[in-house]
Amino acid sequence: MSALNRASVSRHLLTARPTSTGIVHLGLGNFHRAHQAVYTAQAGDGWGILGVASRSAAVADAMNSQDGLYSVLELSPGGSSISVPGVHTGAIVAASNPAAVVDAIAAEDTRIVSMTVTEHGYCMDPSTHRLALDHPGIVADLAGTTPSTVIGQIARALERRAETHGAPITVLNCDNMQSNGTQTRRLVLEFLQGSKAESWVAENVAFPNSMVDRIVPATTDAYRAAAYELLGVHDLSPVPAEPFTMWVMEDRFAAGRPAWEPGGAVFSDEVEAYELLKLRLLNGTHSLIAYLGALDGHATIPEARATGFIESAARAVLEDEYLPTVALPREFDIDAYIASLFERWSNDALGHRTQQVGSDGSVKLPQRIPSPALELLRQGVMPEHLALTCAAWLCCVVPLSGFDPGPHARAMVDPARERLGALAAHSRSTEDLVRSAIGQVFSTELAESNDFARRVSDYVAVITRDGVRAAAREAARSRTSRPHASPAA
Repeated sequence: MSALNRASVSRHLLTARPTSTGIVHLGLGNFHRAHQAVYTAQAGDGWGILGVASRSAAVADAMNSQDGLYSVLELSPGGSSISVPGVHTGAIVAASNPAAVVDAIAAEDTRIVSMTVTEHGYCMDPSTHRLALDHPGIVADLAGTTPSTVIGQIARALERRAETHGAPITVLNCDNMQSNGTQTRRLVLEFLQGSKAESWVAENVAFPNSMVDRIVPATTDAYRAAAYELLGVHDLSPVPAEPFTMWVMEDRFAAGRPAWEPGGAVFSDEVEAYELLKLRLLNGTHSLIAYLGALDGHATIPEARATGFIESAARAVLEDEYLPTVALPREFDIDAYIASLFERWSNDALGHRTQQVGSDGSVKLPQRIPSPALELLRQGVMPEHLALTCAAWLCCVVPLSGFDPGPHARAMVDPARERLGALAAHSRSTEDLVRSAIGQVFSTELAESNDFARRVSDYVAVITRDGVRAAAREAARSRTSRPHASPAA
């Protein structure tokens, strides 16, 4: 079986040949390879990307053995297609060689450093959105060791550029964080506080906000087989993806950028509005589907979405609780957007797994739940389905004694699982556990809402005693329908 490389790939499938490395991208996962890399390849203007994997060498080794290539397998119920972006100039592993990451970002030719390291990659205190100065990695990086954290690596590289009066650079956050560029700038400057580089960064480094969107599942042997059928050669690391893709950015780049417009990128001064739409309507609802689906025994999002009580819960949280708390971008067709979301969640050719969507909830949900929940509570409205989301997440990652959440929930990975387990062991009651968990993971203000904490506790008790369907029925009975024609201004 012949392998994928620049000699074996069909010319019509290869979309780019980079001339230089202008971008260092941190987080060489499937999302980056099916999103920013594809837009950069479609720009066709020679920009190359050095990919940096965080810990695992699997993808980097596969790409390096294939001349930096991999395929993107686009899947929909109507059929499949494949392409080979071909935009990477190399791949390295940060855990194996952290100094090389700093060197690459500091290199004079590097004009953009971008990131998809997920929310927990920023070592940020979720309750304050500030740099977690007690994080072991940050403590070590501040002590002067070769930095191992993303913020430490970027900050030390910017220090080096400042020392040599180097060229300006853009730091482009492509993770699901509200005001992600603004937050990254704050974290970097907090790391550099007191450093001579602070003023240089303020004058020479741009941190545009951005919103990214594409559903990209994990690679499986089935996807590898499908890629082989379409490529005719063996790809060690193909990336499955849905047809839909979206990228909205502020056009603030300190040293130029690729022409991302041909791939469909949107440059806007309303990025925050797009961010909130995505974080709440897409990501927040997606999380509820995943947790309810896993607890109901569904392996994939399409299976879960096709289940009547889950679809009803998804529409309720989206229309009644998330949508009234966002201001829509100008001339935005919200009805078409909502229809597209449910169509995407129904893509059974993609088979996005509930355990993947539900993982890392302790990092993802604080971006999605506290603000809209508090806004509704201040209006005297109990956000029933936001409470149900919290309860379902807790039942998945820290089930009460005697309750089996099922294999899909048990397979979810969550950095707070051990910490929450310790809370459960020392809690006097379910409400005590819920209040502690909300306070530690979400926000103190939300934990101090007695009504919300009790409602989450009620749903945990119902799920544990009578099952997730009973909890969803109770939420549906409590639903207060609100028209979505006039969302928050």
